[in-house]
Amino acid sequence: MGLLITVRTGTQLFPYLFLESAPRMERPQSCSVFFILTLLALVSRDLTSWAWTAPDCIIADGMLFPNLSYYIQFCTLAPGLHLLASCSNVKDMTQTLERVPRDTEVLCLQGMVSTLPANAFDRFHSLQLLRLQLGTINITSRTFQGLDQLQYLFFEHHAPCCLSLFLPPNCLETLRSLRHLSFQGYCLNYSQSIYLPTSLRRLALRNSCLTKLQELQRLFPRLSLGSSPTPTTKLGVPFLEVLDLSYNLQLKQAGGRALYGLKLHSLILDGTTLRTFDLTGSGLLHLELLSLVGIGIEKLPGSATAYSELHALDLGKNQIQNILENGDIPSYKALEFLSLHDNYLQSLPIRFLSTLPQLQRLNLSMNKLGPDLEFPEGVLSTNLRVLDLSHNQLCEVPRGAFPPQLQELWLSGNNISSLSNESLQGLRWLRTLDLSWNQIKVLKPGWLSHLPALATLNLLGTYLEHISGTQLQGPQMLRHLKLGSVTALDIYPPWFPMLLSLEIQAKLCIQFMFLSGEPFSLLENLTLETSSVLRQPETTTIHFPSLRRLTLLGYSLLFSTSQLRSFFPQRLPVLEHFSIWCENDNAVDLHLFEMPRLQVLELGYLNFFYESSTKKLEMLLQEAPELQVLALSHLNLRNLSVSSFKSLHHLKLLLLNSELALEMDSSLQELIPQMPPYVYFSDVTFTCHCEASWVESWATQAPNTFVYGLEKSICMANASDYSNTLLFSFLAAHCPHGAEFGGFLTSFTLVLLLTILPLVSCRRWSWLQSLQTLFHACWWKLCGHKLRGQFNYDVFLSYCEKDQAWVLEELVPALERPLPEGEGLRLCLPARDFVIGNDRMESMIASVRQSRSTLCVLTGQALASPWCNLELRLATYHLVARPGTARLLLLFLEPIDRQTLPGYHRLSRWLQKEDYFDLSQGKVEWDMFCEQLKRRLRKAGQERDDQGL
Repeated sequence: MGLLITVRTGTQLFPYLFLESAPRMERPQSCSVFFILTLLALVSRDLTSWAWTAPDCIIADGMLFPNLSYYIQFCTLAPGLHLLASCSNVKDMTQTLERVPRDTEVLCLQGMVSTLPANAFDRFHSLQLLRLQLGTINITSRTFQGLDQLQYLFFEHHAPCCLSLFLPPNCLETLRSLRHLSFQGYCLNYSQSIYLPTSLRRLALRNSCLTKLQELQRLFPRLSLGSSPTPTTKLGVPFLEVLDLSYNLQLKQAGGRALYGLKLHSLILDGTTLRTFDLTGSGLLHLELLSLVGIGIEKLPGSATAYSELHALDLGKNQIQNILENGDIPSYKALEFLSLHDNYLQSLPIRFLSTLPQLQRLNLSMNKLGPDLEFPEGVLSTNLRVLDLSHNQLCEVPRGAFPPQLQELWLSGNNISSLSNESLQGLRWLRTLDLSWNQIKVLKPGWLSHLPALATLNLLGTYLEHISGTQLQGPQMLRHLKLGSVTALDIYPPWFPMLLSLEIQAKLCIQFMFLSGEPFSLLENLTLETSSVLRQPETTTIHFPSLRRLTLLGYSLLFSTSQLRSFFPQRLPVLEHFSIWCENDNAVDLHLFEMPRLQVLELGYLNFFYESSTKKLEMLLQEAPELQVLALSHLNLRNLSVSSFKSLHHLKLLLLNSELALEMDSSLQELIPQMPPYVYFSDVTFTCHCEASWVESWATQAPNTFVYGLEKSICMANASDYSNTLLFSFLAAHCPHGAEFGGFLTSFTLVLLLTILPLVSCRRWSWLQSLQTLFHACWWKLCGHKLRGQFNYDVFLSYCEKDQAWVLEELVPALERPLPEGEGLRLCLPARDFVIGNDRMESMIASVRQSRSTLCVLTGQALASPWCNLELRLATYHLVARPGTARLLLLFLEPIDRQTLPGYHRLSRWLQKEDYFDLSQGKVEWDMFCEQLKRRLRKAGQERDDQGL
């Protein structure tokens, strides 16, 4: 019987000491002393390990990001990026980056680090976005070496004061794919002649200490060229498109020719003090968008008219009260977008607007226009497409001739109480109408009759109490509808058969008056937010055959499965996302009925889980076998066990949020190795008892799973305990090694004493040979000798007859195919290599012994096969009894209940995470799997050879 003691560091499991029967050796006493000293060192050291939990780091998949951002704070992503790592409290850069996956695409680091050394990120060849919030840092010329794919680089400091940052001139030279470079809260006073890659498109120096624009020429001399100097770039084509100098509070001087040679698409000067900024003397050659938000100006900047190609001008959050009719009005003949939001306009600048023939988007929101605003005929450009008058003082829809080509009209947050047919006359191309949060109480029939192209209508936050389909007649293309009332809302047919999304809000009650039929045959997104939903008559049948997303918010005592089933009596065959939040403690029941394609389930504030939570959750999740995302929040679950999740074979993300006094049953260990890739604990409080000592090892032994939040979780000894004791600190102080380790240590010490004492009292040295055998492997390891054994086979392949076709057609050719196409492994197949006439059991035992590794292909049929069961038990026996002489690999072809595996609890303790291969999901790349399997088989052979076999 051998002994294997292992120490886990990070995500790797290393053999620390191996002892087994072996041939004779010399000087056994030294190896014995070494063994005892090593054992004492193991006992004295802290065995706490974190594995795939990364303290102060959050790992996430961008595809699952929309389901997480509500619960956990992440740094911002860029479109198209997926794997994200966000680390806070960074002090040791090397130690932090060791915990981050190498294929990370987005990396955000926050903390205090003095220096970023050379090649700090050279492990991350897939990195495309790097956000650094590290205080005062020293950058070397080779810090960013190896980041060939990096597109976004941000230096950020959000404190009121600026920090000094020195950049070597050539530190960005190797970033050939860099497109966005941003400095926020940093002063570059001591830097100069910084090389900017020609791939750069956006440069931002926000909240820095710029005092005049001429400093840009010293910092970035290449900007003055206006175009890339490389031969491959056409002359006159700018390599920089956007220059953002927002919130430089000391920037008061523009200076002559400060932007000489630049050809920009956008210049952003928000929050600066350049009130008299003269673009004509800056040397800027080209400009299309100018943003002067919040700079305190009181009139339109006339200098911008020098740029005939200026298409967009944003003057929001300024102090413009009136555009003088008698004075000189600046002319922007090419202007297509104009924003005057959040100013002090009290009247419409009619004369000014008439000088904008190309205007397409006009934003006049958050002013003091009204209450009787009129648009004289011809004042608005006939090219106008979007008009925003939200949050003014309008009492009715502005009278006058709207341009016939208008497509979007935004009137939210005014005082409009009535709507007439004439108000919207002539808008036959209008597609979006927003009348939310007005004082509308009645809708007259035909008020939408002039809007045949209307696709989106928003009536949230009104005072409507009755809405009939006849009141919404007119539009033929209505696809998105939002209805709301501050009290109760009764809804009457007929309905629009082409609706794709419907959102209804009412504080007290929503009552549907339906006729039998299929009014929502194309509806894909339904959101109901109210205290109660009623349906009249109760015998009405409503069909939602196309519904993909269902959100129910604010349900109260009246909500139950019976009510939900009455509203959705038929199956929801294509529903993918179901979210339900009930803010009342009296919710009584819930079932997922007929949702075969459900992938995302969010449950919050459902107090019926308080009693028998494990059973209720198990019954609920059994109805969603295809579930990929499960988010549970404020449910008072109290207890979790493996029975709740054993049917979720496709789960990718499990999130527990705001749970109190949670107990995790030890049966959850059986989820290893098929846990979801991401498990998050956010604001979860556990109970303080040693029965939870397995939780740490449960998280660290989960293969291919990232566990977040356990290291920050606290535990409570009782309901009145508010000491905020960290869970792992409690486990380390009160049950430092766990029951299993304590039992092992006690039993091992007792066996060792009972073995040594008789030997010491023996007069003869007959026990010397046994002692020599015991320490042989240790001695050869210490002396550096390697005794290689001879094996007939590399792999003994165990499989059942029903899986033989897949094994012989797919697996065997991939492993036996000779180099260079294959691996050239020697496989032992019972049906092929057992000698005819020999006893099968003897052949099996001999073949396993003569093979470097054993690979068991596991399916339900294999576990039901007596011979496969025997082969698995035999391999398990070799693994446990003689761990250095056997390597067992498991290949799952279909989901397997871990309780059916023989000696599974021993297997999960002895096998490493790379010893499992899971093809049950059906989504594994075959080439990647074969390469991983062959790599593990080679490693198994090397491990056995290194053990001196």
